[in-house]
Amino acid sequence: MIAFRIKEFVTYAGIGIIFFFCVQLHAQHTTIINASLDTSCHEITIQQEFKYNNASKDTLEVLYFNDWANAYSSKKTALAKRFAEEYKKSLHLAKSGERGFSTILNAKDSKGNSLANKHTKSKDILLFMLNKPLAPDSTITLNIKYKVQLPPNKYTTFGFNDKGDYYLKDWYLTPATYNGKWNLYSNKNLEDLQTDITTTKLYFTTSKDLFLTTNLNKTNEYTVNSNRTTVIDGSNRTSAEIILSKEKRFITHVTPDLTVETDFTSQKYEEIYQGISINKVTKFIKENLGDFPHEKLLVSELDYKKNPLYGINQLPSFIVPYSEEFNYELKFLKTTLYNILNESIHLNPRKEKWVTDAIVNYLMIAYVDEFYNGQKLLGKFSKIWGVRSFEISKYDFNDQYALLSMLTARKNLDQPLIASNDSLIKFNQQIANGYKSGLGLAYLSEYIGYDKVKNSIKDFYKNYNQKNVTTKDFEHILKKSTDTDIDWFFDEFIATNDKIDFKIKKIIKSEDSLQVVVKNKTSANLPVSLFGLKKDSVISKYWITDITGEKTITIPRNDEDKFVLNYDKKIPEYNQRDNWKSLKGFLASNKKLRFQFFKDAENPYYNQIFYNPEIRFNAYDGLTPSIKLHNSTLLDKPFTFSIAPAYATKENSLVGSGNFAIRDFKKNKNLFLSTYSLSYSTFHFQENSRYTKITPSFGLSWRPKNLRSNRSQSFLMRYVNVFRDFDENLVLDTEIEPDYSVLNARFRDTNNGLINYLSWFVDAQYAGNFSKLSFDLEYRKLFQNNRQFNVRFFAGKFISKNTDSNYFSFALDRPTDYLFDYAYLGRSASSGIYSQQIIIAEGGFKSKIENPFANDWLATTNVSTNIYRWIEAYGDAGYLKNSGSSARFVYDAGIRLNLVTDYFELFFPMYSNNGWEVSQPNYGEKIRFIVTLSPKSLTGLFTRKWF
Repeated sequence: MIAFRIKEFVTYAGIGIIFFFCVQLHAQHTTIINASLDTSCHEITIQQEFKYNNASKDTLEVLYFNDWANAYSSKKTALAKRFAEEYKKSLHLAKSGERGFSTILNAKDSKGNSLANKHTKSKDILLFMLNKPLAPDSTITLNIKYKVQLPPNKYTTFGFNDKGDYYLKDWYLTPATYNGKWNLYSNKNLEDLQTDITTTKLYFTTSKDLFLTTNLNKTNEYTVNSNRTTVIDGSNRTSAEIILSKEKRFITHVTPDLTVETDFTSQKYEEIYQGISINKVTKFIKENLGDFPHEKLLVSELDYKKNPLYGINQLPSFIVPYSEEFNYELKFLKTTLYNILNESIHLNPRKEKWVTDAIVNYLMIAYVDEFYNGQKLLGKFSKIWGVRSFEISKYDFNDQYALLSMLTARKNLDQPLIASNDSLIKFNQQIANGYKSGLGLAYLSEYIGYDKVKNSIKDFYKNYNQKNVTTKDFEHILKKSTDTDIDWFFDEFIATNDKIDFKIKKIIKSEDSLQVVVKNKTSANLPVSLFGLKKDSVISKYWITDITGEKTITIPRNDEDKFVLNYDKKIPEYNQRDNWKSLKGFLASNKKLRFQFFKDAENPYYNQIFYNPEIRFNAYDGLTPSIKLHNSTLLDKPFTFSIAPAYATKENSLVGSGNFAIRDFKKNKNLFLSTYSLSYSTFHFQENSRYTKITPSFGLSWRPKNLRSNRSQSFLMRYVNVFRDFDENLVLDTEIEPDYSVLNARFRDTNNGLINYLSWFVDAQYAGNFSKLSFDLEYRKLFQNNRQFNVRFFAGKFISKNTDSNYFSFALDRPTDYLFDYAYLGRSASSGIYSQQIIIAEGGFKSKIENPFANDWLATTNVSTNIYRWIEAYGDAGYLKNSGSSARFVYDAGIRLNLVTDYFELFFPMYSNNGWEVSQPNYGEKIRFIVTLSPKSLTGLFTRKWF
């Protein structure tokens, strides 16, 4: 380990005494930290002296400190659980040597008495039990010695990479905030540590071949042998961020408005222009926010990668839709704004993040309006032939704020802006809520005046930087700037997730005036803008307030030919399709029909029908290309339809499917969705034999109040009508009548967790010649030793049966699928590759057992566990019973290659009722596989972590 020499320590301890004396006048926490990094084992040894000032009115018997470096220490920390919720198992699967943790070696008070300490249940909060209660306005000095083992940066950006670089943030002990109660927040990779303002002196020693960059001030640096010690200090700060790199990456830009240390670069954007852009951005920030109170600001690429520009910017780097200047400035602007606010405005980042998000995104909107007015969302792609006809190609860059903030609202997944940061689903936490809050300030500025909001932001920053502040302070300044009532902004727009939705119900014309009747379709009582247009040019604008139900306003009659609510899209409105009325008569008010290629954004002035090619495949139809007609836009809609007529190349006939669905969302209720649908499909199920399926259905969906929960419940009632036409040459004597109808009800409960997966359903079916009940349960467990165990249980019983055919019977390994629900490639195949496809349903067996059907009851269990990584051993066992015979015991076992669970798996039967199968002829025909070809299902693998 690297150690300080006694002489050096005494010298800097003396400086520390003077340092403590100076800051004592400010009644602030102060700390001196001696830290040495051993790069051979990625461990930091820390001696920390912390002077805690009790500024509260309460006597404290314990002190809590944030120890976020210990969040990587186990699979049960809040960080590990957070990753599991988002289907990231890297930390769960990490070996002990790949984890980060902290070890407290000793803790003493100023008198040398030991202080009892322990980590709380969350593992990243440290509790110190004081030997003597700490009275108000009193101080206590803690001397703590501990070690921090850094993790590799494959979990988060924190730690070290394989190049020998280090990123240290929230890496040492900082005091938890006490304001009448302790605010104890665990590390959940949200960049929202709340800690008290502290004056810090830091002596950081490491190998001299590492270049050190920090957000605080480097006041001295000296080298002894192969080690370099950097002296760092900062007042009125919350933490010291340190970046260590093998190469000198950071450049200091001294602009007239701000000194910036950054490694932001762009290979295609010349350095001289980068400097000009930095000057341009810092000048804008100075004019719209104010002076940064510290000597310099650190702006790193690492910070940007943690919170990038979402949307089209996420395309691969070789696809550049924007100019290098625009791209560089927007990235730098966003990162700089967040860093400035986080360094100087001390809000509660977990509970009050919306204020920071609002200011950052509002200023980004203003920046684009000022310097890049007319910049399109698709950039240069908007001018490409074929693309420019799309509605989204007409969107300005700033239109993305309304578009993306509305994405979760249309899925009924939107959450209030005041919701705790750790309660938000990932898409809301990283994108939607931030965009909505920025759009909210833009909405407010349109209502009360741009200058009033701009000046309020500047006043807020000027009055509260380097201070503890709350959202009430921000609210007070905004309200002070105007005589207009803006309670709605805080009480409804910010505090609730009430939808905003208005419509123009009718317009009554007279010679010199117009009566416009506006309807509020929700309970949100917010103002809405009304624009008068003539040939798409705005000639009048009004604000309408206090609309509860309906409201009629009278306005002068000018030369308008159309009136539109929220024409500038400043209001994140749920539905803009009914926002306009024409004065040219009934026919002009009717929306025209527009056919467009592929899915697009909504155009409220047209009824849009989209068409795009699709292709399917099964063994009997062959490739089935189709043209799908639908009305689905980029944002979900309450009513959707799709019609997909297709051509079966093998059968030389028309096939296809269609669906009509109405979704009725319930706001803030466990029962959040009701669905009504009618579907139709017709394909071939064997050579020259067609099925047609018509199904009306009704569904209910439930979810917990915690939207981050992976649990869901659903009920489905449907009436499946199947009509079949057979090739007379292929009809078997045992074949049932072609046409039948089944009333089917199913209740499902699923908790789709990464560590614990539990899903079960109860299914009831009633038809003219049978009725039956079944129960299906599946459980998966990923243990702490990284072994996964899977178990599934199925039980089914006929209540009545009036047919000798096995067509409706339970099956061990390959259900007949008489409801035509499963994606069989060759549903009637009894031999060949298609017969080897398996869908885990009913019995779930992998071996083909003789007489696999049960027309009385069936009960089976399927289990598997991993041998090595994705190689698993499986076993199935159960009983099946047919009418008039005794129950029969069946079993099989083998090897499962679980490449992508439920999407791509292979099964190699080894032993079963058939005997030792490996040695039997044609073993290749016994191998079974699961494959999913549906693009929608595969996309779900990547989107589930966001929603």
